[in-house]
Amino acid sequence: MAEAQIPDKPALEGLESKWDRTWSDAGTYLFDRAAAVASGRDGVYSIDTPPPTASGSLHIGHVFSFTHTDLKARFERMRGKTVFYPMGWDDNGLPTERRVQNYYGVRCDPSLPYTPDFTPPFEGGDNKSSRAADQVPISRRNFIELCERLTVEDEKTFEDLFRQLGLSVDWTQTYRTISDDTIRTSQLAFLRNLERGEAYQALAPTLWDIDFRSAIAQAELEDRDQQASYHRIAFAKSDGSGDIEIETTRPELLPACVALVANPEDERYAPYFGTTVRTPLFDVEVPVLAHPLAQIDKGSGIAMICTFGDVTDIIWWRELDLPNRTILGADGRVIADAPDAIVSETGLAAYAELAGKTVFSAKKRIVELLQDSGELRAVSAPFSHPVKFFEKGDRPLEIVSTRQWYLRNGARDAELREKLIALGAGMSWHPDFMRVRYENWTNGLTGDWLVSRQRFFGVPIPVWYALDDAGERDYARVLVPDVADLPIDPTIDVPSGYSADQRGVPGGFDAERDIFDTWATSSLTPQLAGGWERDPELWETVAPFDLRPQGQDIIRTWLFSTMLRSALEDDRAPWSDAAISGFIVDPDRKKMSKSKGNVVTPADILDQHGTDAVRYWAASSRLGADAAFDPQNPTQVKIGRRLAIKVLNAAKFVLSFPTDEGGIATEPIDVSMLATLDEVVREATRAFEAYDHARALEVTEAFFWTFCDDYLEVVKERAYDAGHPGQASAVAALRTALSTLLRLFAPVLAFAAEEAWSWFNEGSVHRAAWPVESGVAGDPAVLSAVGEALVGIRRAKTEAKASQKTPVRRAVIAGAPAALRALASAEGDLKAVGRIEDIEFIEGEATAVVGIELVQTEV
Repeated sequence: MAEAQIPDKPALEGLESKWDRTWSDAGTYLFDRAAAVASGRDGVYSIDTPPPTASGSLHIGHVFSFTHTDLKARFERMRGKTVFYPMGWDDNGLPTERRVQNYYGVRCDPSLPYTPDFTPPFEGGDNKSSRAADQVPISRRNFIELCERLTVEDEKTFEDLFRQLGLSVDWTQTYRTISDDTIRTSQLAFLRNLERGEAYQALAPTLWDIDFRSAIAQAELEDRDQQASYHRIAFAKSDGSGDIEIETTRPELLPACVALVANPEDERYAPYFGTTVRTPLFDVEVPVLAHPLAQIDKGSGIAMICTFGDVTDIIWWRELDLPNRTILGADGRVIADAPDAIVSETGLAAYAELAGKTVFSAKKRIVELLQDSGELRAVSAPFSHPVKFFEKGDRPLEIVSTRQWYLRNGARDAELREKLIALGAGMSWHPDFMRVRYENWTNGLTGDWLVSRQRFFGVPIPVWYALDDAGERDYARVLVPDVADLPIDPTIDVPSGYSADQRGVPGGFDAERDIFDTWATSSLTPQLAGGWERDPELWETVAPFDLRPQGQDIIRTWLFSTMLRSALEDDRAPWSDAAISGFIVDPDRKKMSKSKGNVVTPADILDQHGTDAVRYWAASSRLGADAAFDPQNPTQVKIGRRLAIKVLNAAKFVLSFPTDEGGIATEPIDVSMLATLDEVVREATRAFEAYDHARALEVTEAFFWTFCDDYLEVVKERAYDAGHPGQASAVAALRTALSTLLRLFAPVLAFAAEEAWSWFNEGSVHRAAWPVESGVAGDPAVLSAVGEALVGIRRAKTEAKASQKTPVRRAVIAGAPAALRALASAEGDLKAVGRIEDIEFIEGEATAVVGIELVQTEV
């Protein structure tokens, strides 16, 4: 890149497209594999970049956190590291499916045949309804094709915005979580888990989203407050001696009741432990049991155990060895067949009143039946309580019994849990307190990781099942593919030893139709990006990675799951450092989220204020700290824009002074400025090394304004005067400072720094060496004292209502002896900037202008 001509009026507009094009053409950010291999692992800095979900649009939170990562990447590149900075796209998963449904007005029906050249009813997101009834059913293959089409479009939009943001990503190092390479990697990792006994299948109570018709893992849950009422219901004692009243918010689950439970310390119910009661309406005999999880002070102190109303029901069911009488189906409606325990005519008639109804309708009807029977004793006033939701769902989760695939995660394996805790403790966390969130999650796990999903667009679980002579699946005979055959789709491909015509027939085989949870694929991002089991040389060069950057809200999902997969496969942590960004909050300090409707899309902000201004805003926040953003008045963004413009103007000004190459700084104030800058370089370097980009920016910016407001003003007269003996010293110091400052600012003000650098240097500032100390033996006190004196002179002229250009006949400056010596060494520059004929220095407690005589007026 040749030196560029300095524009007459430097501006930020247009820099993004100009430099993105230049960087792309020059390969500025390409990963130099040969250099990486030659330097060894210590010469590489590798980043496990978060793959954003390719469903919809990026928001200001992406700009915030991805900028944090880019700051560190640029710093390490300038420090001489070969930076491996890939980008992934998280294509598969429920958010993509929902977007495709709404965007094209379709829904997947796997029973339908494939339609070649299918045209969706809506193109371009014209569909105004997201109701399933209004969506056209299509085959699984047609649906997946639409998912592929839309995610590719979204990814291109995302890449364009990230390029505008100036991310120094190597765009030749990208991956998709649904590509053939990704499917192969995910399936291979799972098969190894299965071979080692870490993956298993079980029929068990499962948290279920009735809209998505899929199982949900513990890590994907969130509590949302919902309205409810307690219903006090009477259970008749089997010996006919009276009733026991319970209180429940889920009366519709009465047909699924398997026991009553009270705390073993509750004296009120101790006499009834070991006895039985009969359920109202359904007349089923159930035991009264004791368990410490029952709360003495909640409701009547005794609860009914249903299969299943909540997670506590699952614990009671498992630990008390109770029967399973699940009555809710995958669609969230009461199933047609009553539990076997209901045998009386009245019980079956009552159940028939509920069959086929939604939870809401079933609750309404059973309350009416209980009122009619007199067994409903009271209904409380409505109150708010937390209910489990899928984090991306719209309705409360239900619990149904399903057969799912699980991955052992330490919930029931103390040795594995301790290993995960130890691996986390061996990493560096930025900020360190985020480690506690990881440890709390790991220690609080209640079940293994459910990795199967009953959806369509994702990585197929690579197994088949042998069918017995009756055509039923034999779950003890799981058929797995040969590793050489991966990737596979078991609904299309055939297991070894079978033929296609044996699919679905007795003695033949049946395909697993479930796909992996999206986190089961995203948990392998180091392997996907780093070429695990695909490119051994690359994997050895970049793994384990240096950095995992991410948001704090997905420590429990992405960070934990990646740690788990690495621990199981490689017995090590996948990275040395984790950098955790805070949340973006609105002006009311509420977290921005799509569900709250307060998300800000970044395109307009970037266009209006310029990328460097937005990068400055992001860089001003430390890792782990929440940042407020007000799109109507983005104060920090505006400050960043002013700074970027000032950098361009200051660079133009510095480069306007005549210069002889090879000059060195010799004047006291020049070497003082450079010595002060040395301390800035030391502090900024320490900060970046410690992942404290905000501190690095803070010290650099503070010095820059001192440089512009004080030093540049003080020496400009000398720098312009080619006949002055100190002119070469001033210009040399100015150019040295400019070069250093542009490199210090380069990670943050990526475009302005590059633009100014191009005016007097070959090559990119982002490939230039990070600045080191000049080593000049200057006294920083000189610059400090001159700055204080200059402030005093300006103030004196302002108070005299005189222009700053007004000549001064005489000025009296007081100060401590050391400050006076410093001022005396720069007396010529001070006289020039203040237009002062004579300066008198007198001793005083602090540096101050105590007298000034203007040519026109005296104060």
